[in-house]
Amino acid sequence: MPLLVNLRHLKDKAVDLNGELPVEDLDLCLRDDSVQARHPLQHNLEVQLFGQSVLVQGELKILLDCQCVRCLKPVPFPLELPNWAVHLALEGEEKVPVVSDCVDLTPYVREDILLSLPQHPLCKPDCRGLSAAASRRAKPKTTGAGENGDTPSAWAELDKLTFEKE
Repeated sequence: MPLLVNLRHLKDKAVDLNGELPVEDLDLCLRDDSVQARHPLQHNLEVQLFGQSVLVQGELKILLDCQCVRCLKPVPFPLELPNWAVHLALEGEEKVPVVSDCVDLTPYVREDILLSLPQHPLCKPDCRGLSAAASRRAKPKTTGAGENGDTPSAWAELDKLTFEKE
């Protein structure tokens, strides 16, 4: 169920929205294996009418399951937006859709979460990456070897080319 606010409830006073939103309802569509959302979003929001608009302020929290991009260890990443706010116009060109006197806050929450995702999650700032033994196991096997037993360069065939001068 999306995060909805009923405008009729806002006529007399501000409304508090506290609770959890299942991650399925956020529809984050994360395609990166290093960042996954499997836990519900916790929200503590105050919603009020502000002229011909709705002002939403509060706090958003979600625990992400990440993978360190250097050593590949699992890393929990608490994403917190402590001063989250959105101003939604009810009239004019940029007015938000109102369905049955309700405004859906989910797209605005989703957008700010996506913008706040970690780009390169690390288990610790000074992570040195995979150990030498683990990196040897992780390297793909090559089919041939160069003159010194090392892996041939991708440019080796180009080095063999000769050009004639006119």
